[in-house]
This record gives sequence, C-alpha cells and structure tokens, in this order.
Amino acid sequence: MRDRIRAVQFGCGPIGCAVAKLAIQRPNIKLVGAVDIDKSKIGRDLGEVMGMDKKLGIPITDDVDGLLAKTKVDIVFHQTTSSLEMVAPQLTQLLGYGVNIVSTTEELAYPFTTQPKLAAKIDKVAKANKATVLGTGINPGFLMDSWVLFMTAVCQEVKQVKAVRIQDARPRRLPFQKKIGAGCTPEEFQKLVEAGTLRHVGLTESITMIAAGLGWKLDDITESIEPVIAQKRVESQYIVVEPGQASGVRQVGRGLRGSEEVITLEFEASLGTPESYDAIYITGNPNMEVVVKEGTHGDIATAAIVVNAARRVVEAPPGLITMKDLPIVICAP
Repeated sequence: MRDRIRAVQFGCGPIGCAVAKLAIQRPNIKLVGAVDIDKSKIGRDLGEVMGMDKKLGIPITDDVDGLLAKTKVDIVFHQTTSSLEMVAPQLTQLLGYGVNIVSTTEELAYPFTTQPKLAAKIDKVAKANKATVLGTGINPGFLMDSWVLFMTAVCQEVKQVKAVRIQDARPRRLPFQKKIGAGCTPEEFQKLVEAGTLRHVGLTESITMIAAGLGWKLDDITESIEPVIAQKRVESQYIVVEPGQASGVRQVGRGLRGSEEVITLEFEASLGTPESYDAIYITGNPNMEVVVKEGTHGDIATAAIVVNAARRVVEAPPGLITMKDLPIVICAP
C-alpha cells in the first residue's frame, strides 16, 4: 500500500464536514488537523462538530501557522467560500508550507481567463513551494466541464456542446436553498442578483475550461439569470415557498464563436422541480446524448470528488491546475 495521505480539513461548515467524514473512512487518508474561523467551533473536537458520537482527537483551530509548523501535512481540503479574491490569502498561506490543496472555491475551477493576475500569482507561489492546487467540485469541476470534455474523447469531430443541470433543491442544505433565492419575492430576488449575492457561481469558469480543452477561441461569453416562479405552494425542511415567490434560480451561460453559440450551459435549481437530471448533448461525429436520471446529489458528489482527487493532486506537478489537467479522478479507497 502506498503511504497514507496526511490531510487537514480547512473549513468545517456543511460541505467541509461532509468532506472530513468521507476522508476518515478512507484507509489511504489520515486526517491530522482541522481549521475554521468560527469562534464557536475553535477548540472543539472535529468529531463533535461533525455530529459524530465519538471524538476524533482533532481540535479545530484558527492558527494555521501553528498547525502546519508542527504537523506533517500532504494536502489540505479547503471548503470556505466561492470568491477567489477572498480565499487567495488563505491559499497562498497554505502553499507557503508546501502543502497541496483541493479547494471547492468555484472561481478557482478555471480562473485563467476571468482572473488571470490572481491565477498567475497562485500558480507562481505553488511552483515556488513545489505544491499543487486544484479547484474542483461537482459543478464547476465535473458535471458541466470535465465530464463534457471526457465524453468528447469518442468523437471524431465536435461542433457544439451543451450541458444541462436541473435539480430539485429540497434535499439540499439550507445555505444552498438560500443561495438560489428560494422563498424570495421577485423583487427581493432581483435585488439579491444586483447585489451579487444570488447566483450559481461557475458557469463562466466551466465555459472557459471547455473551450480551452477543445482548443476553441471564444469571441464572447454571456450569462443570464432569472427566478423560477412557484405556481403552487412548495416547501422543504427549511423553507416554505408560496405561489408567486421564487422557488429557485435558472441561469444560462453561452460561449460564442462569432455569432454561433458553440457552448451552452443551462443550470436550474429550485424547490419542487418535476424532474431532476444531468445531461450532456454533443453535436459532432457522432452526435451524443448522455443523461443521468434523477440527477447527481450535489453535496454527496462534492465531498466525493474532493476526497477522490487527493491522490491525483499529491502526485501532480506543482502549480495551479484544473480538472482537465489531471488523469481521470476515480473512486479508489
């Protein structure tokens, strides 16, 4: 057996805890530390915060330097926020210790076009410290970008690609349901959109990753966003939506070459959508249609892809990489 990967969990919210729970089940991973800035969690055992019936002997700390200075760490599972600008100081601090990172920061999935200066800085720091950093997740990271690219492997020609993700958000965590605007009036929804706090982050990053993978130069990228308006009362464990209120969000991202739409990404998450599914449509030789019936559970799949990518990232060359750069990530204990 190869050496166990020594990992630290950075961010102990719902997704971070899901990642940590899966990591401790894997025989090839040893969790050796946990970090969070929430004062109510600092000093508590990670097992307790995760809702386990036993302690893990891993106290949560906010002292990153103290933890990494005295603990041998191969990789950090980083689950905090969507904004690359906000997490960049965290990433560079971690990389300064030569540790590898798998982050679910959506804007890190493919930042070379959207935030080239910040991407170049992170890449430079990573290479200087012989460490690797990957931004991934279920979306962006897999369903609407690297899965699309993988399916083109059996095509002789690709003219257009389209990815669709339609999901019933009722089983998802409360922060996700709030993020998609469930329960807002149309006016409240629009105000949140204008404030930049309501949207699925990652469509542009996925479009640019697909284009880079296929060697396409895009002339323009557009995104639209609108509420899904409830026609009848619908509720989740957390939120009740009345008719006329927003039950969720619909976004469409488009990548254009001239006036031709060659990449289309359709994302819809709402409470009570009639059918959940994930799909890819490829126009080329051959044409392809691939559908995951009932869709992919976002929280389960996000934890899985983070943990499953750990070995690939540890073994990858230093620098800022993306899912299209890695060998295929698989579920391997």
